[in-house]
Amino acid sequence: MRVVLSLGGSMVMQDFNADRIKAYASVIEKLASKHTILVVVGGGRVARNYISTARSLGADETFCDYLGIGVTRLNAMLLASAIKQAPKVVPEDFRQAYELSLSHSVVVMGGTFPGHTTDATAALLAEFVNADVLLNATSVDGVYSADPRKDPNAVRYDRITAKELVRIVSVGETKAGSSNVIDLLAAKVIERSGIRTVIFLGEPENIEKALKGDVEGIGTVVEVDQ
Repeated sequence: MRVVLSLGGSMVMQDFNADRIKAYASVIEKLASKHTILVVVGGGRVARNYISTARSLGADETFCDYLGIGVTRLNAMLLASAIKQAPKVVPEDFRQAYELSLSHSVVVMGGTFPGHTTDATAALLAEFVNADVLLNATSVDGVYSADPRKDPNAVRYDRITAKELVRIVSVGETKAGSSNVIDLLAAKVIERSGIRTVIFLGEPENIEKALKGDVEGIGTVVEVDQ
C-alpha cells in the first residue's frame, strides 16, 4: 500500500526528545518493510512560538505561514535523520515527494505553501500520489462532536463520513498556527477524493493500529461517502 502519515509536530517533537523521535522512526521503518510511507511533519509548539512572536512584530499571516513551513521542514529533517530508508532530502512539493517515493520506501517532508496546514498538505499529497490511506496522527484521540477541552459533553466518534467531518471542522480557526483536530481544507480534500482516513492519538504504538483500522479508544475512521 501507499500510505501518507501526517505527524503532528506537537506529538513527534515533544521537547526534542531523541528517544521519542527514534520511537516514531522505528515504527515507520517497520511499516516501510511492506508499504511505501510518505510522512508529513507538522510544526508543533516551536512553529506556534515563532508565529506568535512574528505577529507581535507586525508580520502578516502569509509571512507567518512561511515561518511555520520553515519549522516543519526542520522537523522533517530531524525525523528523516533517524530513518534509514529516508533520503536526506526534504521535498518542497508533491512532485518531488512522488519522484523520491519511486526509489525510497520512506519520504519525509514538511509544509509546502502558505495557507495550507500540514494536515491539508498531507491530504493533498495523499490525493496526488493516489494513497490507499491517510493517517492523521494528532494530539487527541479522534474526532469529537465538539472540542472536548471546552465541552465535557462532547462525544467521540469511532466512524464518521467525510461529509460529517467537513461539517464538524467547519467551525474551526483558519489562521496560521491553528491546532484543530484537522483543518477544513484537509477535510474537503478528503471528501472530494474519497481518501480513506484515520484520525488518531498519535503515539508511536498507535500508528500500526490505525493502519489496520483498529481505532477502539484511540481514534476515528473517516469513511468514504457513498
